[in-house]
Order: sequence, then structure tokens, then C-alpha cells
Amino acid sequence: MARSVKLRRLWLLIAVAALILGILAPAAVADDHPDPDGPDDGHHDLLELPDFSEALAEHDATTAAIAEVISSGPTAKNVKNLDLRGRGDRSGPDETTDVWVLGNYAYTGTFNNPCGGDPEAGIWVWDVRNANNAKKVGVIPSETGDRTNDVRVAEMNSGDILVMSNEACGPAGDGGFEVYNVDDPKNPVKLASVTISESDLNVISPLFFVPGSLDDVGVHNLWLFSQGDKDYVSAVSEGAFDNFRIYDITDPSNPTLVSGWGAEELVPGLPAGVDDYSDLTLATDPGGAITLNALLDLFSGFGASQNKFLHDVTMNADGTHAYLANWDAGLVLLDISDPANPSVVSVALDPVNGSLDGEVNSHSVWPSEDGSIVVEGEEDFSAWETLAPPSNLTLDSSFPGDPTIPATATSTVAGNDFEANQTGEVGTVDGSSVVVNTGNLAGNSYPAIELSTAAGSPTFGTTGPLTGELVWIGRGCTTTTSDTVLNAGAIDPGDIAIVRRGACFFEEKAAAAASAGASAVILANNVSTATPWSGLRIWDYSDPADPVLASLFDTTCSASTAPSTACRAEGTYSSHNVIVETRGNKVMAYVSWYWDGMLVIDVTDPYNPVEIGRYLDTEEAGGFNDFWGVYKVPNDPFIYASDRSGGLYIFKEQGSGSR
Repeated sequence: MARSVKLRRLWLLIAVAALILGILAPAAVADDHPDPDGPDDGHHDLLELPDFSEALAEHDATTAAIAEVISSGPTAKNVKNLDLRGRGDRSGPDETTDVWVLGNYAYTGTFNNPCGGDPEAGIWVWDVRNANNAKKVGVIPSETGDRTNDVRVAEMNSGDILVMSNEACGPAGDGGFEVYNVDDPKNPVKLASVTISESDLNVISPLFFVPGSLDDVGVHNLWLFSQGDKDYVSAVSEGAFDNFRIYDITDPSNPTLVSGWGAEELVPGLPAGVDDYSDLTLATDPGGAITLNALLDLFSGFGASQNKFLHDVTMNADGTHAYLANWDAGLVLLDISDPANPSVVSVALDPVNGSLDGEVNSHSVWPSEDGSIVVEGEEDFSAWETLAPPSNLTLDSSFPGDPTIPATATSTVAGNDFEANQTGEVGTVDGSSVVVNTGNLAGNSYPAIELSTAAGSPTFGTTGPLTGELVWIGRGCTTTTSDTVLNAGAIDPGDIAIVRRGACFFEEKAAAAASAGASAVILANNVSTATPWSGLRIWDYSDPADPVLASLFDTTCSASTAPSTACRAEGTYSSHNVIVETRGNKVMAYVSWYWDGMLVIDVTDPYNPVEIGRYLDTEEAGGFNDFWGVYKVPNDPFIYASDRSGGLYIFKEQGSGSR
């Protein structure tokens, strides 16, 4: 996709500059939590933002009914007090993204299917005056080649304003966001279109950022807020520096960039008189060493996905403080009382105690009304990979030339079996399985997930299932590390190569397999230990300058280290989005949790969270729920959720205290 190509171009610029300068400093790499598998060849560890929903949609495409989910974390109880009142049906994989509500209308976004340019791509507008009968009343179109991951709607000084994000889902896609007036939701009026480029704020050292190299970068999430008579939108930029950007939209037809902030600002080393890494020039950073050190730090996180790029942001009610879910940089609290000069209040980060497996992956965040409790969601898709295939992998054109053969990924256990039986196994491969027909492993069937590819590259959808000898060829890093292609003489036309993950890009492995004559390639994972999914971190912010990790909350499936009857191998059990509401003396968290359903958690005592409600229906949305987004109407029992494969859901919270 266009976004990926631009981001990888940045990575190549960084790599070239590092070689020129010879300063790949050990200090820029976190060595206290190394990746146990060595260099990761997945693009999610480069400049990809950490949202793997495209791969997840493929991951979830086939399923069977799940056993009823019971209970959750160690102190939880499951009380079924969520009543499904209505649906806005949009059945189809890889379609619906986030949800937001204003007044009598709900708004849901569109992911990759269909991509912008199709009349059904964009923000679907639903009339929800009758919660039992949601009606689609229109589509606010995505820009051609773009998807709308995020949508926000709010009553601003200038009227009811909607903003929608742009990320490329096709070759013509640009990055940025759109601004609409929705005083009449059935007749939205477009006011502005904003594209974001790396050079918007200031001139960054041209050694790294040549003109045009990072134009039209994507926007992943947005937030609308006001301060008095001034209106603003914050945008999560997918560039390198200043991921958090604030625009003045008091005149919504003329958005004006006010400021930017990024996790690079947490890295010491700016020269005297320079306030921001984006202010560095060749005069203040001759040779680019300071810039490179900050860039490298953005990749020195924890666990399997080690970047420190911003994923999401939530503001307090008066728009003076921003809570940034900043992936492996942690949870950052900014004082934005002066939007032109954001300043750091605190960073909440505990990779040892704040996760079941040492990941951070700060993905979503929401404070209580008084800010004393903050719920942070971790998103982690490096789970169950000993038995289940990795679910966040892409295959496109970082390595010279587009892939020429289809590729699928399978589990560590499958890789171990094939490494022990390197030739003589004949099997059939498609995008979802590897089945051995004859040989020592005959009768074995391994789950697999097809790697997403560049447009025009072959897929199993175009080739159909392929049958041939399954030949182990090693790592396949013939260019990067001069690996020898093992068993090259055993590969006949139509055979299928199996490579082990690690040490180089997937494209290089696919190229090595294709050069050896294989018709397809299977990527065998190399994770050696069972890993869980991810849940919530609940923080005590009684002192905002010194937050304390109060507790973790996980479901049975998100805490499990292997699939089971209740926790299906093909399932997705990471938490996703969260909203927190204060009702009297109660503080409640509403969480969309993919295959685990829609959860309601009482976090009034942040040290003892208790699940009080959950909705999961295995008969809906093609056999499972797959909840992405959540919106809670303040002081009202209605909850709105978006299901990636099912569209809009409307719940009513039952029981005392639900209002």
C-alpha cells in the first residue's frame, strides 16, 4: 500500500544514513528487554504503526461457533446485563472500523473493503432514534484510495463537526483527514481536506528527510476538543517525528497546524537553543547524529513489536490534558493548556509488571471524569505462535521487486516438524492451511495465514490451492546474511519451499524460494515460548505526575498461553478500545475486546477491577462477534459497538446503576 511504501522509504533513508555516519550506537537500543528471536523481519517492527487489523481480518475470515465465554480475570464475575436492542447490519469481513455517536445519529468507518472510491466506502451514517431499528441514511465518502479507520463527531463552536481519518488502502491513497459539518447528518457538508507531511512543522535534517519522501502520511486516530471559543482537532500522524499534532479548526474550513509532539522528545540530547527534534537542521545537527539517535530510540521498545509511535489519544473534558497511548513509549500525559506548547506531565510505563509477557503496546486510553483513574488498553498479536500462526505479517516491495509467488505463515510447531523432515513430505497449501498428504507427517494439518501482498502480486486467491513436495530451505536470507538455500536440489517446479522466520525481510525469503524454483513459500514462525494476548492496565493517577500501576485485567482467553475449546486458535483475544464513564460514585470501563465480546468492568477500585457484564453472540456476524469500537452515551444506558464483520450494535445496560 502507498502508506507502507512511504514508511519503508523512511526506514531505508535511516539505514543508509546510519551506514554513512557509522553511529548505530548501542545506547539507542534497549538491551534489557531484547527480542528473544533476534532481528525481526516483520514490517511491524519498522515504521508501521501498530494496528494489525488488516491481517486480523484475514486471520478471522474462517471460524466455527465459539463456546460461550465464561468469567474473566481472577476477581471477575460474569453478569449478563447487556441487552442487544438493535443492529445496523453490515455483514462482511474487513469492512467496519470505529463508531461514534452524536445526538440521534451513529457513525461507523470503513476499513479496506471496499477501499475509498467505491460508493460504499467511507463513514456510514445511521439514524438511531429508534434503538431497535437503526437505519442507514447515507455514506460520507472516503477519499479515493483511502480508508477511514477513525471517526469523531462533536458539537463545536461552529456547529456539529465530524472528522474522519485517511490511511491509504490503494495506490491512489493519501494521508490526512477530512472535516465535515453534520448539522444535518443526512446532508453532510465537506469543509476541508488536510494532508499531512513530515515537513509540515519545521525543516528536519535533509540527510534523513528529503523533500517529498514523507508526504501524505496517514492519520490513524483523531480527537475533537474545545478551549473556550477555540476549536481543535488532534491527529495521530504516521510519520517519524511529532506523531501528536494539534490543528486549530475554529474556522473549520481552514484548519491550521498549531503544534506537534512525539516520543522522540523523551530522548535527551538536544543542543542548547533547540526545543524540538523537528527543529533540527544541518546547522544545529551537522551530520545528523542527534536526529539518528532519536530515530533509533523510536525502535528500542519491548517484546515483539518494539516501536514507540503514537497510536491513540484521549483528552479530558476541558481539553487541557491529553492522554497519549504511545505504544512502547508508554502512556504519556501532556499538558496542552497552551495548545501551541505541549509539555510532559508524566509517563506511565512498567514493562515488567504491566503485562503478562513483557510487552507494552499502549494502544488505547481513557481517564475517569476527575482523572484519578486511567484505563489503558494493550494490543498484542504476538500470541499463541507456537501453536497458531503469526497474524500480523505483510509481504510487499521493500525488498527489490514485488513478490512473484504467494506466501503463507504457519506456527512454530509446524516449522519444527518440517525442519525435522526436510524433504519427502508432499502436501497441499492455501492461504489458511498446510495439509501433509504423504510422508512421515502424512495426515497432519497445520493452520496458516496468508501474508498480505503488494497489489498485483500472486495470492492463493489467484493461484488456488497448490500441491507439491514441501521442501525445507532454511532461513532464506541469501542477500542479508549469505545463507545457503538448503535442499535446493530437491526443489522441482511446482514444489513448495518452507523457510524459517528471522534475520531478514519476508520479501527476501520469498525471493530466495522463487529463485530456487518453488511455486509458493511457507513462512514458519520461530517463537519458542507460548505467549498470551493482552488486556488492560488500570492506573492510579491520584498524583498525575507520578502514576501508579494499580492492577491488570485480562479475560480467560487473553491470559491463556495456548488455544483451547473456549479460546479458538483462529480467534483474536486482544483488548481493543475502551471508554470510561463516571456515574456518581462508580467508575465503569466499556471495552470492545474482539472475539471476547463487549465487556463492562467496574474499576471504581482501580486495585480490584470487576467484570459486571459481557455480550457475545456466536450466532451473529457470521458465527462470532469481533468488536472493534465502543461508544458510551454519557449518563444514558445505551452503548454502541462496531463489529468488524457485522456493523453496528446497540446495547442497553440493564440493572441498578446502569444510568
